[in-house]
Amino acid sequence: MGSSVRELAGATPAIRDRYVDLLRVASLGAVVLGHWLMAAVTPDGVGNLLAVVPELQPLTWLLQVMPVFFFVGGFSHALSYRSLLRKRPEGAEDSVYSAFLRARLQRLLRPTMVFVLVWGAAALLVQLLGGGGGLTGVTLRMVTQPLWFIGIYLAMVAFTPPLLRLHERYGWGAFAGLAGAALAVDVLRFAAGVPYVEFLNFAFVWLAVHQLGFLRADGRIRRPALLAGAGLVTAGALVAFGPYPLSMVGMPGEKVSNMAPPTLALLCHGLWLVGAVELLRAPAARLLERPRVWRAVVAANGVAMTAFLWHLTAMFGVYGALLALDAELPEPASAAWWAQVPLRLALAAALTAGLVAAFRAFERPASTAPGSPGAAGAGPLTALGATLCLLGVLGLSMVGFGGLLDGRTALLIAVPVSAPAAVAMTLAGWLLVERAGRGTGVRAGLQRP
Repeated sequence: MGSSVRELAGATPAIRDRYVDLLRVASLGAVVLGHWLMAAVTPDGVGNLLAVVPELQPLTWLLQVMPVFFFVGGFSHALSYRSLLRKRPEGAEDSVYSAFLRARLQRLLRPTMVFVLVWGAAALLVQLLGGGGGLTGVTLRMVTQPLWFIGIYLAMVAFTPPLLRLHERYGWGAFAGLAGAALAVDVLRFAAGVPYVEFLNFAFVWLAVHQLGFLRADGRIRRPALLAGAGLVTAGALVAFGPYPLSMVGMPGEKVSNMAPPTLALLCHGLWLVGAVELLRAPAARLLERPRVWRAVVAANGVAMTAFLWHLTAMFGVYGALLALDAELPEPASAAWWAQVPLRLALAAALTAGLVAAFRAFERPASTAPGSPGAAGAGPLTALGATLCLLGVLGLSMVGFGGLLDGRTALLIAVPVSAPAAVAMTLAGWLLVERAGRGTGVRAGLQRP
């Protein structure tokens, strides 16, 4: 691995935006660290540190960095799709869309499907053996929660071409349209009490943040300090005077969450974060010119998705081992609990590294041979596969693997979905995407997803 990382780092084109790669790794790393820190595990169950110590909730305004990842995604998708358009035969834009969608989906879905199939098999075995209680049951329910991110990202990939065209025509106006739609949804939700309308903001809020990446790709975020200040002030006003909670992550038992579904307050929080990271761009770029620093970023990018998928597995594995060894689990937020934090983090990081070593091969992009951007019939297959995967992974993130055979369901928008149904949709969608990709290879990536 070391030599390949060194070669990749050394072959980096001078025009590549290294800061984007750093933001991708840093944002996922912050999410992983946040999950490890927030978990308040006791022999009786799993709570949230931010609920135990509400005074820590303002920290989410710095540490809830998922908007940064989606912002980076918009930047990368704009570059990749435009690169394919420049190479297309005349009049072949539809096949370029299929090739773009297929390449991005394969990169996301291969490590995701390994995660889903391994955990699905483990959950089935646990239930057949009569287990599933205690921490094991909690793990089976919660370990799939990060999959919501994969589902949203799949939607972003699918909507990139039409939204990029809107961006090229209207610029900031396209972002304003999405932000206005998010505002309208919250008005209908909170003022008019319209049922289920809030779920539309899974699209409007996150696609608006994604649209900021397009603006960044074209150098149109010229006043990051203004963007950060406006976002911070507006988010603060919405929380102070509106129906929005302080925390920018979901809290157990809260009637309203800023995350699920996302709110206008979270969108303003995203504006603040995007402006803030843009202000750090120049000093970070100088740091990334150092070969050792850049090699570390390249290495981390190569395994980031695998680490993200398996980090909760590692965390619950650490707690399970501590309980099996009859180690004391201190009361969350107590002095003993804080003293044990470094050990738990080190163990979780070590176990995550082991899981990455086992599964990182599935994150590598499939080798593709140069060819036509798409094949006849590949487009509908890819679109159907993307839709099934989107519904499947979102459903699985909500229902989990607990009670796999018991008919347990969760509400996906307004439709009940079970774990077997979610796995079946995800698997069918992935197989369709893989089938559509055979023999139609195109290299699709200046910046990886």
